[in-house]
Amino acid sequence: MKHVVLCDTDGNETGACPTADAHANDGVLHKAFSIFVFRNSGNELLLQRRSDKKQLFPLLWTNTCCSHPQSGEDPVAAAQKRLQEELGFSCPLREIGSFVYQATDPNSNGAEHEYDTVLIGNVEEETALMPDPNEVAEVRWITLKELLVELDEKPEQFTPWFPEALNLLCT
Repeated sequence: MKHVVLCDTDGNETGACPTADAHANDGVLHKAFSIFVFRNSGNELLLQRRSDKKQLFPLLWTNTCCSHPQSGEDPVAAAQKRLQEELGFSCPLREIGSFVYQATDPNSNGAEHEYDTVLIGNVEEETALMPDPNEVAEVRWITLKELLVELDEKPEQFTPWFPEALNLLCT
């Protein structure tokens, strides 16, 4: 059974609980991370569309990769490991900040309530991608300019945490 790290609104660890319990009803505040990977000198961002197998927010577009660190695990190390598992590559990452959000999935019986640490990285143009179909339906590279237009015109096609994480990135 997978567990997530519970925390307070400052990201201080307060315990652990099964992942399913943390996402039930209105959700329980727990640690997470969101990765943004760029290429082409930072001009293009890798987006993923979440797999239809995901319990929460399936088939929505979001940042490159998201997951949960384990107790005592460094967020950068956890994120690099997850990037490799989910998309078949890794790259140097650095933290740029954190935020707390809560969002109920209107199509399921659950929610996210996360202390989300945002990390960024860069890859070479020719980096091979090998998405895990259990996690990722599809991937694409997009310029920030194109992304901002899409977010404005079709916000319902993106995960609820994505705009706030992107805002941290752009400030």
